[in-house]
Amino acid sequence: MQLKDKTAFITGGASGLGRATAENFIKAGANVVLFDLNEENAEKTASELGAQATYAAGDVADEAAVTAAIEKGLSAFGAIHVNVNSAGIGAAARTIGKDGPMPLKTFEFIVRVNLIGTFNCLRLCADAMQQNEPLTDDGERGVIVNVASVAAYDGQIGQAAYSASKGGVAGMTLPIARDLARSGIRIATIAPGIFETPMMKFAPPQVREPLIEMTQFPKRLGQPEEFAQTAAYIVECGYINGEVIRLDSGIRMAPK
Repeated sequence: MQLKDKTAFITGGASGLGRATAENFIKAGANVVLFDLNEENAEKTASELGAQATYAAGDVADEAAVTAAIEKGLSAFGAIHVNVNSAGIGAAARTIGKDGPMPLKTFEFIVRVNLIGTFNCLRLCADAMQQNEPLTDDGERGVIVNVASVAAYDGQIGQAAYSASKGGVAGMTLPIARDLARSGIRIATIAPGIFETPMMKFAPPQVREPLIEMTQFPKRLGQPEEFAQTAAYIVECGYINGEVIRLDSGIRMAPK
């Protein structure tokens, strides 16, 4: 599927990997619907991106909020062809810490946003996509790109909840591909390593340098533009389906 004249629903689209993806897609001729929890940032980003962008604010795990955002995108651009789920949170807590067991609400919250929120958005976008007329000779109607993490495989100390949430995103990729095959919808997941997001740009050297040391080549953190290029390639390469792609310079995370 070519991005030109298509519409992408991007969660976490006001910053970081989501914003880079939106910028890349717009350059390719697509429209974007930015869905972000921070309404002020979403509005500002959409304004900066211009007429090819609109926005909505809400919680990715809130069915009503996501439904309303999709309806806004349909009203603005006529269809949803692509869904990129880059919204997510990270938090560190040991299973047993100095103050006792990890609070269950901490585990539940991270899973709710990262896993349940991702599934909520993709299922509602897929419902809109299946209404599309076939767009390719293969009968493709839509493409979903989820975001997991290398922590799905190499979770560090304190990442039980985060790794579980991202492992769930990776693990559901193939069954969802099988579910959506009859509707002509593909899905793939990117598992990024450590990227130069706003949070990492301001991290002190004692945080950044050990992470860079764990990479192979190139010896640096990833650029958001490289994530955006990968997302675009998944959309445009019609034979990618049901796969999880590590995007990490060969990093393998140490325990801490």
